[in-house]
Amino acid sequence: MPVAVYVLGLSIFAQGTSELMLAGLLPELSHDLGVSIPAAGLLISAFALGMLLGAPILAVITLKWSRRTALVLFLAVFALTHVVAALTPNYAVLLATRIVGAFVYAGFWSVAAVTVMALVPADRRARAMSIVTGGLTIATIVGLPIGTVLGQHLGWRAAFWTVAALCVCALIGVLRTIPGGRPDPATAPDLGAELRALINPRLWLAFATTALITSSILVVFSYLAPLLIRETGLPAGAVPGVLALYGLGSFIGITLGGRTADALPFHTLFVGISGLIVLSALLALTAGSPVVAIATIFLLGGFGFAVNPALNARVFSLAGNAPTMATATNFSSFNIGITLGPWLGGLAIGAGAGYPALGWIAVGTGLAALATVVVAAYLPVSSPDHSGRGATDRSPRAA
Repeated sequence: MPVAVYVLGLSIFAQGTSELMLAGLLPELSHDLGVSIPAAGLLISAFALGMLLGAPILAVITLKWSRRTALVLFLAVFALTHVVAALTPNYAVLLATRIVGAFVYAGFWSVAAVTVMALVPADRRARAMSIVTGGLTIATIVGLPIGTVLGQHLGWRAAFWTVAALCVCALIGVLRTIPGGRPDPATAPDLGAELRALINPRLWLAFATTALITSSILVVFSYLAPLLIRETGLPAGAVPGVLALYGLGSFIGITLGGRTADALPFHTLFVGISGLIVLSALLALTAGSPVVAIATIFLLGGFGFAVNPALNARVFSLAGNAPTMATATNFSSFNIGITLGPWLGGLAIGAGAGYPALGWIAVGTGLAALATVVVAAYLPVSSPDHSGRGATDRSPRAA
């Protein structure tokens, strides 16, 4: 793998730490800002909303930019939003910084994904994306628990300062490893071709799968800290360790998924989603048992993240030679799920359903995700892409 792939993974780690760390800081944010836990949870949904809007908009704006310029600019703005967030005492300002930061984070994801896919052969794309996305899982293992510890002992603002510093380090790495210069006009992306590539029913089923799986993961993950404290009965000091265990499961899952997704994308999706459904139901039934709940959370991370490489590589394959808008739309789909999951969870908690209800919501969205995969599996194997040559998607029969 080119060094640049690992640098982009480091950049995702820096920004992904911010994306994830609020799941461990909700009690501190709620107390310090004087808002309820569901209101603090909306900061997670606000971040997802920013990503939802940012991916397609910035994909169009930066279509003919130097990729290095775009990546550096996004990292710089992301770091600045965290400086502002660390200084503000106001919930509304913090909410705004989450939206703006997520907006450029989505742009970074879109440009980084296209950059990575251009750096490696077609049969290595899922593995390359698993390395980049692995930055997010390492953020779960390292960044999330460290952010939680910082928040518990030094205040949540210390976690935001740390993310800003990490982004500066990532920015230096991008400057040193990603080539500069604008794309060759002869091979530069064409907006018309990018939009025509989206006229593919398989792509939209893939986007739906992405949104529903992500919702299943986030409806539980967003409220893990209060669930562990209030339902499972763990002390607050134990929460970072459980979150790190979730991250370890995620890392194992995405590593294994990256090795199977290129050859067996549908099989990877079937196994990952089915495991997610079963484990969500188990958590709903056993949330009050610490040993079972902790083991279930570890496995949820593994099965939930195992499908990620297949989701990304499948969309890129279906898009043919115009992957930028399809990739951006897929990231928007991720963030539809990130928005939907915490919102549904907040509704359930606010209605007094209790934290075990989160698992049952995840079961419902997981079953819907599995249905989209089944439908896609039995559509015709080839669909015309923007160039008329046909974009292929390997069904269970073909795989």
